[in-house]
Amino acid sequence: MTQTIDFYEQNADSFFESTVGVEAQDLHQAFLAYLPQNATILDAGCGSGRDTLAFLRQGYRVFAFDGSECMAKRAADLTGLPVQTSLFLDYTAGQLFDGIWACASLLHVPVEQLAVTFSHLSKFLKNEGVFYCSFKLGSGEVVRKGRHFTNLDEPGLEAILTTTDLEMAKSWITTDLRPGRENEHWLNAILKKASLKKA
Repeated sequence: MTQTIDFYEQNADSFFESTVGVEAQDLHQAFLAYLPQNATILDAGCGSGRDTLAFLRQGYRVFAFDGSECMAKRAADLTGLPVQTSLFLDYTAGQLFDGIWACASLLHVPVEQLAVTFSHLSKFLKNEGVFYCSFKLGSGEVVRKGRHFTNLDEPGLEAILTTTDLEMAKSWITTDLRPGRENEHWLNAILKKASLKKA
């Protein structure tokens, strides 16, 4: 992850500007439909803070962290919240959340570390809690312009989840929301935490 984090440290301003205004309301509503009123949400790998701010404006209690210190600072400036700097496997919290939102963030985790990363984050979900994640649609791993990407399709994600306490509730494909990238496709998934961990 070090090389990927370095990319965001060095390109925080341009990445913030290119993502903070992206309209993601449809994705938000697909996730929020599974949550109770006044739910607590963890934005895992929050980037610009765009989604954290959207959830705050709808009355949810939101907590956020990002692996890049520079991005965490920009997200804090945008939202007015304290945003923690942490890698996924280092993250800890003194509470459980109704939902975890990981939009285009877990895709930077190497595929061999994804199952343990899902399992670690799910520790902070309430039973029956909901976990949204998104990956560039495809298979395999690639490094582009200093960033590592793990591409997944639905069977690939299902295979990773078999050793976790998360189960697929819904998946769907979308095009990239950023202008000029309409030919890129994303796998979106809603995962639910099982009441009992798998053996």
